[in-house]
Amino acid sequence: LSFLLQFVLKHKEFAHLREVKVFPNALNPHKEESQALVKAMIDQVMALHEDLKWFHIGCDEVYYLGEGEESKQWLQQGDHTLEKLCLSHIKAVASCVVSSYPTVTPIVWDDMLRGMSEETLAESGVPQLVQPMIWDYAADLDVESKVQLVEKYRRCGFSKVWFASAFKGATGVNQSLTLIGHHLKNHLQWLQVASSSPAEVLEGIALTGWQRYDHFSVLCELLPVAIPSLAVCLQALKNGGYSEKIKEDVEKLLGMPNLEIDTFMSTSVGTFPGSNILTLVTQVSFYLKSSVDELLERNRYVTGWFSPYHRKRRIVHPIIMHHFQPDAVSLLSKWNAVVQDLQAAMEQVFHECTVEEWMEENVHPSLQKLQQVVDDLDKA
Repeated sequence: LSFLLQFVLKHKEFAHLREVKVFPNALNPHKEESQALVKAMIDQVMALHEDLKWFHIGCDEVYYLGEGEESKQWLQQGDHTLEKLCLSHIKAVASCVVSSYPTVTPIVWDDMLRGMSEETLAESGVPQLVQPMIWDYAADLDVESKVQLVEKYRRCGFSKVWFASAFKGATGVNQSLTLIGHHLKNHLQWLQVASSSPAEVLEGIALTGWQRYDHFSVLCELLPVAIPSLAVCLQALKNGGYSEKIKEDVEKLLGMPNLEIDTFMSTSVGTFPGSNILTLVTQVSFYLKSSVDELLERNRYVTGWFSPYHRKRRIVHPIIMHHFQPDAVSLLSKWNAVVQDLQAAMEQVFHECTVEEWMEENVHPSLQKLQQVVDDLDKA
């Protein structure tokens, strides 16, 4: 419950439950109120999903566990270790799920468990309560080490394991376009792990699609932008591999004439819902900044006769103006039209604060620069 808890622990009324006072990342596991908070969150999710079989309780990347005052005191007693503190917290949260919802199996991210000895894991009682989800989002994930990890978890007493791949995200914190090839390779590697592991031990695979790297970072790829990647990855999993035939099937499904796997698509049209967002985001990502920079930084008339010095003093040679004012005005009107279309398309799908954030990050810096030059030309 790390990323999940950032969005709770950032609030004043829950700040006293942080493991480390200044960081909203991790929960103080020693406070009764912490358990009550987690229980309330579990109950809220369960109320919306009554037929659940599994419940993911998170617990990944708990970097600051053990750094709080109460944890430091706890760690000084007897044979207490950081591993035991982590396991006892996982056990408490998992027990909370199981006691209230006996038909539901808790899932945990496995990264806090990977380095633990088999003995520590087996003795903790955690393997009887949860199913670990092994995550790796790399295109070159090490198949052999994953197979060994599955075997290790089996030996510790975990009945089943899950895998977690990624169909978007994981390739850049402010990435706006999805590189399908990276994610396809990730899934092909997971297929190899699956084929080298006993079939009965694998419960399933979760295809993660990140919207942010964490609660405080910027947006990465939007869902509509990544639907072709999701389609490719799902078809690869379903068919146990990828081929030209599968590529053609995906193209038909998406209404896309030519799917680029190993490069970003410079022109992307499709008929799937949200494909207009993909087309417009592609245009912005490929051409907005580069076309504005071309005009403002590489056009000799702008750099030579309408520099910041000239703009500040509103000096411009009338003949020179004719060389680039029409270009600047037409570029601005072209991009304003594209951005209006994108804004309208995004408003159909996203909450207004998401649209605002995406525009401020990806559109405004270049568009405002261009607008400013046009305004300065008018004034001059």
